[in-house]
Order: sequence, then structure tokens, then C-alpha cells
Amino acid sequence: MLEGVEAFGTASVAETASEGEYEAAASRLERAFARLEASVRSLNGRMRSHSRIEADTQKLIQERAKYASELDKAAARARRLDDSAAEVARRLVVAMESVREVLAD
Repeated sequence: MLEGVEAFGTASVAETASEGEYEAAASRLERAFARLEASVRSLNGRMRSHSRIEADTQKLIQERAKYASELDKAAARARRLDDSAAEVARRLVVAMESVREVLAD
């Protein structure tokens, strides 16, 4: 009869140990899930930040292209103005020489 009592007592201790191990495992699993969730939140934040940076970069690239185009147009206009100024200067020299010739005669 004592054997049955001892077996019952051992089973109860084993069940308690099993429950403790289960609780410890469940606790470790919950902590792992919490760390995973925090990592996912952090990754989502970094991805949003990366997306914003990418969008800003695209805007800057578009603005740069626009300004480069405007600069090219302004440079072409400046070259035309320089060419026109050189032509005007040449014509003025011709006109002044003509006036000198007329005055000299």
C-alpha cells in the first residue's frame, strides 16, 4: 500500500515539475515574441524612414534635373548675348571708322 502512496506522491511532484517547466518555457516564449514584436516595430520604423528618404531623394533628383535644364538655357542665352554684344561692338567699330573717314575728308 505504501508503494501506491509513494507512486502517487512521485507523480504529483513530477506533474508540478512539469508545470514549472511549462511555465518557464511559456515565459521564455512570451519574451521571445515580445523581442520579435519590438524588432518588427523597429524595422517598420526604419523602413518608413528609408521610404521617406527615398522619396526626398527622388524629389531632389527631379529638382536637380530642372535646375540643370534652367542653367543650360541661361548659359545658352548668355552665349547669345555675348555673341550679340560682340556683333554690336564690331558694328560700332565699323561705324566709328566710317565717321573718322568722313571727318577726315
